[in-house]
Amino acid sequence: MRYLKTYKIFEAAKTGLNKRQEAFLNRYTKGSWTYDPATGLVDVNGNFDCSNKYSNTLRGVKFGKVSGNFYCGGNNLTSLEGAPQEVGGNFDCSRNNHTSLEGAPQEVGGGFGCRENKLTTLEGAPQEVGGSFHCSYNKLTSLEGAPQEVGGDLDCSENNLTSLEGVPQKVGGSFDCSENNLTTLEGAPQEVSGNFDCGRNNLTTLEGAPQEVSGDFNCGRNNLTTLEGAPQEVGGNFSCWYNKLTSLEGAPQEVGVDFNCTENKLTSLKGAPQKVGRWFDCSENDLTTLEGAPQEVGGWFVCNENNLTTLEGAPQKVGGRFICDDFKVKPGQWNLKGWLKVLKKRIPEVQKLIATLLTPEVLNKEIQQDPVGMAMKLKAVWNDEIFRETRDQLVFPKGYEDQADLVGDLDDIGF
Repeated sequence: MRYLKTYKIFEAAKTGLNKRQEAFLNRYTKGSWTYDPATGLVDVNGNFDCSNKYSNTLRGVKFGKVSGNFYCGGNNLTSLEGAPQEVGGNFDCSRNNHTSLEGAPQEVGGGFGCRENKLTTLEGAPQEVGGSFHCSYNKLTSLEGAPQEVGGDLDCSENNLTSLEGVPQKVGGSFDCSENNLTTLEGAPQEVSGNFDCGRNNLTTLEGAPQEVSGDFNCGRNNLTTLEGAPQEVGGNFSCWYNKLTSLEGAPQEVGVDFNCTENKLTSLKGAPQKVGRWFDCSENDLTTLEGAPQEVGGWFVCNENNLTTLEGAPQKVGGRFICDDFKVKPGQWNLKGWLKVLKKRIPEVQKLIATLLTPEVLNKEIQQDPVGMAMKLKAVWNDEIFRETRDQLVFPKGYEDQADLVGDLDDIGF
């Protein structure tokens, strides 16, 4: 009996853990764990995952190194006391009741997640994160204490931020600061390898925005009156919808995918990019002309719900549909042949707009190649007042002008 008692004392000293703690480790460790009596810390070779167990504590266990991931999200934790000091993979303590990151690991090889807590500060966060850093859906008013090196995305959306001071100047992935109370982008990272999203804030200027954005740039739903400060080249989409813009001065001049400036107060497209990889949408503005529009659009060009009286300035090349309130042009038909096809519909509003595209330069080139055919194609507008100024500048080969007049007159009487 004396031998057994001594053995039990020896075992307790060896592990330093009670049965409840051992059971906790055995249940949630995927791999193996060891206890270091010299430090009182538990090291895990593998992953530890006690997420979504509605636990209030880590059972008093103090972790040292975890070679893989450490997940303790979806519980009722209010403290990170006992959290590992070093994590080789991801660390996630999201969806708890944390008000502080004190006790968080200072070395994280993968991502760090602390979303959906009650954090008012990032003090205590690791200063270097190999993967992404997510601190959205908290009560942060400042990013002081944020990691200064982030290899992946940095998401600080849905907080109460009024400033971006404290964020790293280079983000390896995307940066999302949407849905805060920002009035300025001063302090924002200047190099973003992914997307940059500052939508749904109170911004009146883009001064301080990154000048290198490889992915999308979104500044929609703010109070912007100017795009000065925007990056001049965006690899993905550029969206400035639902602001108070009257001009596109300062907009990027090269946009790899879509450009969306809908729901503003634009009276001019001056400053718009001259080349857009896919869609260009300037709907729901106060435009009367398309002067300043990009001259090459790879996809659709949409200009619905404006006050257009002319299509002057419209793109020369549209790869997809051209859509305005009065008509639509199918892909591959944004050219003279397509415009003349629209003319045949004999809708006065449509004829007025299309006629502004039928410049003497465009028509004379076609007339020289096929004078009779062009006379027939133009008969629908030949005697219209809106076309008269253009008609006076057309040059038909000798002997063909009288035929064009005759064709137009016959059209007027129904032939």
